[in-house]
Amino acid sequence: MQDRSVHRRSRTAAAVLAVAALLGTAALSGCDSGHDGTTKGAAAGRKPSARPAPVWDRSPGSVAAVGDSITRGFDACSVLTDCPEVSWSTGTDGAVRSLAVRLLGSSKAAAQSWNHAETGARIAQLPEQMALAAEEKPDLVTVMIGANDACRDSARYMTPVDDFRTSFEMSMRRLRAGAPKAQVYVSSVPDLKRLWSTGRGNPLGKQIWKLGICRSMLGDADDMGAAAVARRDSVRERVVAYNEVLREVCAKDLRCRHDGGAVFDYPFTGAQLSRWDWFHPGRDGQARLAEIAYRNVTAARPPA
Repeated sequence: MQDRSVHRRSRTAAAVLAVAALLGTAALSGCDSGHDGTTKGAAAGRKPSARPAPVWDRSPGSVAAVGDSITRGFDACSVLTDCPEVSWSTGTDGAVRSLAVRLLGSSKAAAQSWNHAETGARIAQLPEQMALAAEEKPDLVTVMIGANDACRDSARYMTPVDDFRTSFEMSMRRLRAGAPKAQVYVSSVPDLKRLWSTGRGNPLGKQIWKLGICRSMLGDADDMGAAAVARRDSVRERVVAYNEVLREVCAKDLRCRHDGGAVFDYPFTGAQLSRWDWFHPGRDGQARLAEIAYRNVTAARPPA
């Protein structure tokens, strides 16, 4: 009698475990569905991905900026001077409507955004800027860097691509050490050759260029000889390589979104460039950068 009772209890326990296992499998399958309503994993006949899906909040509550003169609004308000109030990322100027203003509203933007960019900064300075940004514990960090790595006194002094990669990887590590959940929006480096082509039609701009702005691209602006053309092409190729590094490193971080080359591809006109140097974005150019950033940050999916 005792043996049969034990046997019945064993069979009952086994049945309960089997039902629980089935229910557990069904529950897991039912919960693993994509944003478009389709089912992932075994229920869809596919193996579940070993890599988690990217995490992205389309409504961040604070913004920190790192980068170079473009993010500082250099030459946008007066000659050879920073003008951070018109920064595409964190500025407060009503005509620009920066990314911070568009995300947070004008009343909150000044209190909940920080600009750690520096005019003249190259990628080697980015880790320190990222560490400063991390101290703010921002929801979103914007990155625009690389133009000064290509803009040197001579093309042979441009930052090597491997060094550029090492510095950007270090920058991301510094950010993650202090702000592991901060989102990162990475802008591509503008097409410097297109800016040269647009700005060289302005005599005043070319006089400012002679003061030493981006000699590797803008030096001898009207020289169309083979050597000058090759020099400008080499600078453009280096910018393309930098943009690929930014895209690749960003893709390895679940909370990073690259602009897909939107800034590099943007056809800046003379009206969107600084009226002093015809190279840096003016107020209208800064507004276009803010527009691009807002569209990409708030998009349901990252740029292709």
